Amino acid sequence: MQTSVHYDDQETADITRRELDIFGRLPAVVEQAARSPLYGGRLETTDAKNVKTRTDLAQLPILRKADLPMLQNAVRPFGGNLLGNSLSFSRFFASPGPIFEPEKDMPDAWGGARALHAAGFRAGDLVLNTLSYHLTPGGFAIDSAARALRCIVIPAGPANKDQQLDTISSLRPIAYCGTPDFLKLLRDASEEREQGSFSIRKAVVTGAAFPPSLQAEFSAAGIEAFQAYAAAEFGIIAFETHARDGLTVNENLIVEIISLQTGKPVTEQGEIGEVVITSLDAEYPLLRVALGDLSAFLHGPSASGHTNHRIKGWLGRADQATKVKGMFVRPDQLAALARRHPGAGKMRLVVSRKQETDEMTLLVERSTSNLSELELEASLQEQTKLRGTVKFVERGTLPKDGRIIADERPIH
Repeated sequence: MQTSVHYDDQETADITRRELDIFGRLPAVVEQAARSPLYGGRLETTDAKNVKTRTDLAQLPILRKADLPMLQNAVRPFGGNLLGNSLSFSRFFASPGPIFEPEKDMPDAWGGARALHAAGFRAGDLVLNTLSYHLTPGGFAIDSAARALRCIVIPAGPANKDQQLDTISSLRPIAYCGTPDFLKLLRDASEEREQGSFSIRKAVVTGAAFPPSLQAEFSAAGIEAFQAYAAAEFGIIAFETHARDGLTVNENLIVEIISLQTGKPVTEQGEIGEVVITSLDAEYPLLRVALGDLSAFLHGPSASGHTNHRIKGWLGRADQATKVKGMFVRPDQLAALARRHPGAGKMRLVVSRKQETDEMTLLVERSTSNLSELELEASLQEQTKLRGTVKFVERGTLPKDGRIIADERPIH
């Protein structure tokens, strides 16, 4: 049984030695990526053996996550970027976009075990996993991480609150994985039922904002909840430790923060920019993928003893795509909704929080009288896979600022 605060010695390695190891492995990944249709044209003038430092890596072109649906559709499957033997992979996923992701056939395929271990998950713990197992990799990513720690997993998914409450009451799981919003919903509903003490005592939360007010609420209820920053293409990118001093970057990933003004890596600690990720997987190489998320580096190693780089966590979006209840909502989804309902004029989706839960309100300048709110709400749910409300407003009242999604949630 693992009792150390650290998952292994790699987490406490000298950071200079770690950088030398990572960038010693990178040229082979770049060379392999150059053979892929996804990267071939982008890397045709690159000498892979010379990509040996962060400065060298910064010379490679950015690949925007928002462009992946188009690129993957042009050369199927995966943009021609699946370079390993088919036996190297165990599952294929389809995330909203659509963006398709492969899962490697290996234990802890998405690198989540370190995040769960840092949050105190240990062998024998019963874990309620409420991330989705349907098409997207979130559920399986956490499932494989928990089982790598020899935890027992309840594959609950995000739905059917009442059945989950019955399961919690009967099996008494001690740990939780999922969005913070859903953990609050389950705890509040358990209190309303008066079904005895809520058994969850530790949690890894991801996919939604985790403001200090909700952190304090969980802490007062005896739940230690830790944040993890993840993306479907890379798994767990960074995670919180007991030091509560930002998020520690996961091993085997290279994280850059690039300036929104120059497109170059930020030059100062604490400077906010866009998160760019490079993986070291030569069988599915992803080089300098810009996620559209904003963050910043923190100075020095964590007080927990983890020596890898640290980031502040999620600080907003560089584009209008917005994560709501763990799912991205994008302007193109609202454009598709508008095409379906030509009687709707200008739209603006407002994302807010109420009682520590994300809410969506679609404001619509209606141009015809035969358009109903219920009709639009059904289409909104179909396009985004999330429930929201629709509110009609007078024509000409929505701001003329070019934004179709307005995220009004507090960042902190």
